[in-house]
Amino acid sequence: MLKLIERLGPVTAEQASDSLTLPFELRMRGRLKALSDAGRELGLFLDRGPVLRDGEGLRAESGEVVRVKAADEPVVTARIEGALALARLCYHLGNRHVSLAIGGDERSSSGQGWVRFPPDHVLEELAERLGATLEHHQAPFDPEPGAYAQGEGHSHGHAHGHSHGLDHSHGHRHDHEHGHAH
Repeated sequence: MLKLIERLGPVTAEQASDSLTLPFELRMRGRLKALSDAGRELGLFLDRGPVLRDGEGLRAESGEVVRVKAADEPVVTARIEGALALARLCYHLGNRHVSLAIGGDERSSSGQGWVRFPPDHVLEELAERLGATLEHHQAPFDPEPGAYAQGEGHSHGHAHGHSHGLDHSHGHRHDHEHGHAH
């Protein structure tokens, strides 16, 4: 088994000796046994945290490089005209705390944008109410990493606490602490 131990960031197909095609759900894992696209047994032994991105390279203990590919999977692509309409669509879908891929159609001179998400009837109804046209199909799902994602292939977890003093009108004070993990 080829043990993949290091994230390299984006690599070209020519820089890799093999590739590994995975759906989004499996690209979120740091530990995984899989078969490469050439049929070789691979083991992922990576740090937890960032999702494996389409085109990312992984270095094996031997120095060999394997390129990650996003698999085609069932998705809904919601298309809408205009920057403001796209922003509104992204805002309302993102407010549902789901992963979204966002893009634009280069072939369209009108600047039509799109948002892609896994099939979900509630999200689909919302997108249609906002004026989007929907396409159910198979395509790679490579969502936005999020504003707090680390751009260098690794992540740092941290937590911080806040102390809040709450005054009540019945003449005494209650203090409490709570933490937020990021």
